[in-house]
Amino acid sequence: MDKKQLEIMACPECHGKLNYAKDSRELICEKCKLAFPVRDDIPVMLIEEARKL
Repeated sequence: MDKKQLEIMACPECHGKLNYAKDSRELICEKCKLAFPVRDDIPVMLIEEARKL
């Protein structure tokens, strides 16, 4: 995941900062406790696709 791309992305639920979990290929929102999948290097930023942590 490109660092510049990660800097401009935000959680669609709370608009908070996201962290990239390289091992699980997910974008993590600590505030909402949601993990958004990254498929074929494309973040899937749909709340209904997110996994609860």
